[in-house]
Amino acid sequence: MIESIVEIFSNPYTWTHYGEGLVKTIQLVLLSLLIGGLLAVPLAIMRTSSNKFINGPVWLFTYVFRGTPLLIQLYMIYYGVTLIEGIQESFWWEIFKRAFYPCLIAFALNSAAYTTEIFRGAIMATPRGEIEAAKAYGMGWGKRMRRIILPSAFRRAIPAYSNEVIFMLHATAIASTVTIIDLTGAARDIYARYYAPFEAFIFVALIYLVLTFCILAVFKQMEKRLLGHLQER
Repeated sequence: MIESIVEIFSNPYTWTHYGEGLVKTIQLVLLSLLIGGLLAVPLAIMRTSSNKFINGPVWLFTYVFRGTPLLIQLYMIYYGVTLIEGIQESFWWEIFKRAFYPCLIAFALNSAAYTTEIFRGAIMATPRGEIEAAKAYGMGWGKRMRRIILPSAFRRAIPAYSNEVIFMLHATAIASTVTIIDLTGAARDIYARYYAPFEAFIFVALIYLVLTFCILAVFKQMEKRLLGHLQER
């Protein structure tokens, strides 16, 4: 096994391939979380509405995307786009013929669904006293939401949202099923090239572990900074 490891990791191709896979994975994670987060904020506000015509469609969206496997969602978007009549003759095909964008859409919508429910729970947990105090100062609904409720909710959502970030990091491993060379796809290529499954996949598992540790460390610092007032003294 030692000779196999030396052969694999002495070749520049291995490091280049893993490096490209790492870049692709980070791109997918960051863009998915960014788009999902931007979608989740207004959806979470709508989800807290008592009006069923506002709340209902958002509930259905979150129910569908949280209740079905991400891999199936990816396949539905990746392969389903080709079934739309006339799309291959339109300018949209220049975007959707690349696997990256359907994959990004699937990941972003899935992240939006989970993040919406995380933010909704944090909004609903806003202490009644804070809302009453804001009303006493004469703040309208929009100002209360912008200056009191959302900032407070975002702080409370940090621990749960860190799990969503880690979940999305691990979920990107299925991107390789639609020809994207992410970290897992790179490991699969290394395995096919050298017939060394353990070396290829154990190394990529270690990369995921390091990334997960870094994410946890960042969120731990955020919790200390933003939730320090809740810690016991």
